[in-house]
Amino acid sequence: MTALSRPLRLGTRGSPLALAQAHMTAQALRARHGWPLEAIETVIVQTSGDRIQDRALAEIGGKALWTKELDRALASGEIDIAVHSMKDVETLRPKTIRIAAMLPRADVRDRLVGAESLAALPPEPLVGTSSPRRAAMVRRQRPDATITVFRGNVATRLAKLEAGEVHATLLAAAGLDRLGQENIGTAMPVDMMLPAPSQGAVGIETLAANQTVLSLLQAISDADTFDCVTLERAVLKGLGGTCHSPIGALGVLAHDDTVRLRAEILSSDGRECVADERLIARGDTCAAEAMGRALLDRASPALRALFEA
Repeated sequence: MTALSRPLRLGTRGSPLALAQAHMTAQALRARHGWPLEAIETVIVQTSGDRIQDRALAEIGGKALWTKELDRALASGEIDIAVHSMKDVETLRPKTIRIAAMLPRADVRDRLVGAESLAALPPEPLVGTSSPRRAAMVRRQRPDATITVFRGNVATRLAKLEAGEVHATLLAAAGLDRLGQENIGTAMPVDMMLPAPSQGAVGIETLAANQTVLSLLQAISDADTFDCVTLERAVLKGLGGTCHSPIGALGVLAHDDTVRLRAEILSSDGRECVADERLIARGDTCAAEAMGRALLDRASPALRALFEA
């Protein structure tokens, strides 16, 4: 058992999914270190992304809207660790903060909710999503689709679908599973809809200077998840991608020391898609960044412009 002088303060957003992921993290820490229930205190931090629900994330500040308040809470000492969905974490993080651990990855796929497949949707379907990646991939397969911005937590989006605001929406399978909604929706094959970089992964951050907490967190980190997600994020860095940019990336362990990394970028209408697949050594972020740059080199000027905005 690793003793603590006081409860470890775990910072999280307050959505049901964020709280489920915080609970997973707390359970992993208690199990690994032999701590009692009271050894971890959950601190809910409201983020700008939670408060603003009527506009696409890309229009109002990007992924920092999910992280900046938790970053401030770490810096001020209000919390000791912060739990995130890794796909919501910006590629470039403050030097004072470190991604110390990732939990074992869940299902990386998207689920289509409202229809059995994109082909089964009616003519000129209305599809709700605020993700440029999902929107582009839907348009690629259903050019007749109209995309409407769909923000809010999982329950909010499902309620909008139930109310008939759209014919279908897309949600992360991992999020649905963690909320106990395993039977909702149809999983989209990754060959049809490549996931967002880091999708399905939960990450835990702390201050880079806090060696005690870094050690506690690294003890619960899943090395395979960490290495695959790190390479996906390196592709994103090489692309210079933002929330405006339709990007898919997925790393899968091929051998003990090699990751099969797939990535693609799309135009907003889905008509142009540039894809690549490579075997990259674990930890070789330079090769993954180069892969991202190579995708851009093969893109049309119009597609490259999405990544330069």
